[in-house]
Amino acid sequence: MTPAARVQAAIEILDLVIAAARNNGAPADRLITDWFKSRRFAGSKDRRAVRELVYRAIRACGEVPDNGRAAMLLLAQGDEALAALFDGTRHAPAPILPDEPIATGGIAPAWLIEALAASGIADAEAAALLDRAPLDVRLNTLRAGRAAMPDGGEQTLSAASWRYPHGTAIEQSDAWREGMIEVQDLGSQLACQAVEALPGESVIDLCAGGGGKTLALAASMKGEGRLLATDTDRNRLSRLAPRAERAGAGMIETRLLDPNREGQALSDWHGQADAVLVDAPCSGTGTWRRNPEARWRLTPAQLERYRTVQARLLDVAATLVRPGGRLVFVTCSLLDGEGARQVQAFLDRANGRWRADLPQLPAGSPRGPGLRLTPHRDQTDGFFIARFRAV
Repeated sequence: MTPAARVQAAIEILDLVIAAARNNGAPADRLITDWFKSRRFAGSKDRRAVRELVYRAIRACGEVPDNGRAAMLLLAQGDEALAALFDGTRHAPAPILPDEPIATGGIAPAWLIEALAASGIADAEAAALLDRAPLDVRLNTLRAGRAAMPDGGEQTLSAASWRYPHGTAIEQSDAWREGMIEVQDLGSQLACQAVEALPGESVIDLCAGGGGKTLALAASMKGEGRLLATDTDRNRLSRLAPRAERAGAGMIETRLLDPNREGQALSDWHGQADAVLVDAPCSGTGTWRRNPEARWRLTPAQLERYRTVQARLLDVAATLVRPGGRLVFVTCSLLDGEGARQVQAFLDRANGRWRADLPQLPAGSPRGPGLRLTPHRDQTDGFFIARFRAV
């Protein structure tokens, strides 16, 4: 592909990404992969260059662009070499017209910027949400020592956490194939540390998804005890079994739940768990480094639905913890409505039956009854983490 053809390809993919953002369609990475499946003429360098252009444009646009060309023209505004590729030759984008519509730059849609500011997120912290994220891995102590760590990494704040440059082919390493390491952001690892799961305990990962945090809890428990992973998404939960086998975490049980009926399905666990982790569904404002188009998908109505689900799951989880046990609430969000205000509302509803127990972690800053981690300050994805003790 010529450089100009790569720009046109990026424009076409951006059209798909924008349509998907408006209609809750497939994520950008899948759309890019699918686009190239039917275009075998594109080599690896072409795919890499087009992907880079697409994500540069996504990160540059605050509001949802009208179309892919408008998004690419925003990049071309400050890049003469890129603008020169709009020359109308074969497979190239048409020449730029005077007063042609150009996408609006910025960090996020205006209403989200206001919501972040109201949650105490300064401009520099908000801007860091669109940086390129590094690749963090967790050393799996259930398999540690079986293979050499991949080259190029360095240890982070956690003894079991290593950081690699973006794009490192971790899953091609012997360490990954043998289950010695798992890809997991440092912030997610710290959220698991807040649970303080111990060998022999009974622990529930209530919103387990694909099981990344479940595997970290299994390692903390040294493979001993009872660990239940539950979720309402069959496809996501089905990914856990092969991951657990590779990681040597044979003690994990799984249970598929029906939405809005989680409490009934877990009646045998009422008052039995030493610890429950609620990694609740949320807006994902803390993950824009990895999913920058997510900020185009979120609406105020969706945010309100997330908050309602979070409150319900907290109340369900509270019924599962034994006296003196621990409840940990986590969202990958920087909005107070999904963090400090959410957990304060839980404490108010609990009427003294729970007390906040601020986790002692090597990163994060207090925010209400919990801790908040940000990319700007802590070099992690954005997280809110709160822990409670049953009185």
